[in-house]
Amino acid sequence: MKMRAQLLAITMLLSLSAFGQVDDSLHQDTIKTRKLEGVTISSRRAGTRRLNGVVNGIIISRDELFKAACCNLGESFTTNPSVDVNYSDAATGAKQIKLLGLSGIYVQMLTENMPNFRGAAAPYSLDYVPGPWMKSIQVSKGASSVRNGYESITGQINVEYLKPDDDQGVTVNLYGNTMSRLEANADANVHLDSRLSTEILAHYQDDFGHHDQNDDGFIDQPNVRQFSIQNRWKWQGNRYLFHGGVGLVSEKRDGGQTKHTVPHQSSSPHLYTIGISTDRYEGYMKHAFILDPEHGSNIALMGNMSMHQTDARYGHKQYDVNEKNAYIQLMFETNITEQHNVSAGLSLNHDYLGQRLTGTAAEVQDERETTYGSYLQYTYNLNDKVIAMAGLRADHSSIFGTFLTPRFHLKLTPAEMLNLRVSVGKGYRTAHALAENNNLLASGRTLVIDDLEQESAWNFGFSGSLNILLFGRSLRLNAEYYHTHFNRQAVIDYDSHPQQIHITNLDGKSYSNTLQVDATYALFSGMELTAAYRLNDVKTTYGGELMEKPLTSRYKGLLTASYKTPLDLWQFDATFQLNGGGRMPVPYTMADGTSSWPDRFHAYGQLSAQITRWFRHISVYLGGENLTGYRQRITIINAADPWSDTFDPTMVWGPVQGAMVYAGVRVNIGKL
Repeated sequence: MKMRAQLLAITMLLSLSAFGQVDDSLHQDTIKTRKLEGVTISSRRAGTRRLNGVVNGIIISRDELFKAACCNLGESFTTNPSVDVNYSDAATGAKQIKLLGLSGIYVQMLTENMPNFRGAAAPYSLDYVPGPWMKSIQVSKGASSVRNGYESITGQINVEYLKPDDDQGVTVNLYGNTMSRLEANADANVHLDSRLSTEILAHYQDDFGHHDQNDDGFIDQPNVRQFSIQNRWKWQGNRYLFHGGVGLVSEKRDGGQTKHTVPHQSSSPHLYTIGISTDRYEGYMKHAFILDPEHGSNIALMGNMSMHQTDARYGHKQYDVNEKNAYIQLMFETNITEQHNVSAGLSLNHDYLGQRLTGTAAEVQDERETTYGSYLQYTYNLNDKVIAMAGLRADHSSIFGTFLTPRFHLKLTPAEMLNLRVSVGKGYRTAHALAENNNLLASGRTLVIDDLEQESAWNFGFSGSLNILLFGRSLRLNAEYYHTHFNRQAVIDYDSHPQQIHITNLDGKSYSNTLQVDATYALFSGMELTAAYRLNDVKTTYGGELMEKPLTSRYKGLLTASYKTPLDLWQFDATFQLNGGGRMPVPYTMADGTSSWPDRFHAYGQLSAQITRWFRHISVYLGGENLTGYRQRITIINAADPWSDTFDPTMVWGPVQGAMVYAGVRVNIGKL
């Protein structure tokens, strides 16, 4: 309560100081203006826009990100109907994206259009990208271009950071919430001359509370202390462009028990604690050489490297991983004519994971894989009415040998208001089972990992978008269907054995079908509504039986409303999500004769809202998440005895925390 009172006082002070500003003006980041004979005409850009090209997807701009707190990448999809973000368990704070009904490991994560956050970075990578650093997020669905590799199965998520050559200045963002979380973010850039610019991105986060709302003796969310910094450079000449930078992430997260709830039932007098320490170093570079501007002919060389060290303790289990990744790509692209485009390239990717596991009978080995690849992609464009893109990759893995990745996209625009897209393609993935799922070690169940094959799947998609004029305003409609069929898959089996979590090769069928419809309409000036509904049909074979994928909602409904006052001084945003029920893993009978959990979980709703006040150089925001207060009642199975083989924090399907209120301020200090 003391912390909440302090945050409330801070919010009131920020609001009073903001209201004291007398030089109000239009918020230039969210509107375009042009003058015509003394009259200023303003048009507001949509925060989320559909990609114009042949691949189906959307661009989430900073305008959309500002509709919620968006402290990091994992919290940036609150208003998005396509991407779900859920906790993987109730002990470590690990989150995962779900796209097309499937886990985020089947989404290729990119930063600045280069693969990133692989292997050991996957469980907590959504926390490694601070929200204020992002300029935009591109989400593409289905089999994407072969240009970025063979790993995209359900789609790609590409994060574009703020650029060194953006408008000069310093911006500071301060944030705090009622769950004892404080954040400070800053970005600053300097144009050293007309061609050379640099920027610094800095982030600090501190979760210092010990909240236990369900009184099970475990912290609902780990205490996380994180520091991140990047330095980025850009040089642009007439025929040559360089873009590069380095970054560091240092994070410590501590969780687990704070007290024994029923001491006499515990098999150990010691508290069960979790401690995860991570240090991550990154570097990247891009070189572009323009050969023939008239035909768009250019050669590009790009690459990135990362070193990721995680030391994780789950009770008496200790898992240490030292991952090194190097990626480099050489690309050539040219427009043969206005209608014909050809792109070709070579790539090399190297992964090394040095792993050590103690405190359990499971064995782990170091992993190494080097993959050489090449691709050829052809695009035909007939006056933007017909666009066809066909691509083929050939890659050779030091472990799995040679494999081919074909992909095809077609976009038809029979009328200016109508776009139709079809896609088909194959994707592959190497499963780093323990590194990508090391949070499963928090469970008392025995983790069993088989010798896994390379994963492969086909993805088929169809989408249609329609813009029509209704009562003088544009109504944007979209409908899409995607089918993903796995040939080989690493399956996490919670069902076959009550004391085991088994990661094994698929033996049978595995597929997902997703159908989504959404509509966006400007009800009146400044007021925009979006409604969406998605149906998931995801099934996998467990122990010889084809069943629904557990802990996956059958459907999702979304309704968002956003209103800006005529001079863009105030902004009001609200989002309601209805998450459908789904199947729980097969329950078992506990020692006291009760069932470990119900057969299914039920639908639940969540409401979030935010109010923003814009000033010339300051914006103040106040909001809340999960304002309905709904949370999963039991998030940890047998929390009273975490040292037993029936202890399990991985049965999470809903929110682990109740209502949360936050406040923050963004300050644009201006040119250095």
